[in-house]
Amino acid sequence: MEKPVIGFAMCGSFCTFRAVLGEMRKIAEDGYRLLPIMSGNAFATDTRFGRAEDFVSEVEEICGRKVIGTIPQAEPIGPQRLVDVLVIAPCTGNTLGKLANGITDTSVTMAAKSCLRIGLPVVLAPATNDALAASAPNLGRLLNTKNIYFVPMKQDSPIKKPFSLVSDFSRILPSVLAALEGKQERPVFLE
Repeated sequence: MEKPVIGFAMCGSFCTFRAVLGEMRKIAEDGYRLLPIMSGNAFATDTRFGRAEDFVSEVEEICGRKVIGTIPQAEPIGPQRLVDVLVIAPCTGNTLGKLANGITDTSVTMAAKSCLRIGLPVVLAPATNDALAASAPNLGRLLNTKNIYFVPMKQDSPIKKPFSLVSDFSRILPSVLAALEGKQERPVFLE
């Protein structure tokens, strides 16, 4: 049986890029085909964590294809069944809010919408400093949304950043495989 094609979308939680890229590489080395998607911020913003063009080059090298970075490029992903599942890692609080409220104004949110409209699973790997504050209602709404699944997450620094959650990126692939069976990887919240 052929392995599923995984859409792998990245948003601008730049401090997590190294960890996410490490998991992306492992998944690709396990023989999964990956379709890379990056939000405009992830694609074009240089930060103290690295240069955008270096991240884009690494993503393209891992996936063996060009990054989808525009809304028109992302729109056919679902209807043309270019993927079997979409993972958004890292998924920022901004993107959680957009998905929870039906806002489609980036390549990543368009990729999600195009998958959800035909019933494909979308797996979110949040990394946001306000998950337990301003983003909490959006997180709650998405936890109760059909075909949306989560990579297990935990507070990354409960004392210094009491409202922050970050996914255990090492559990992206198990979460994707569970979602393909219509199941949520458990537990959703880790200690």
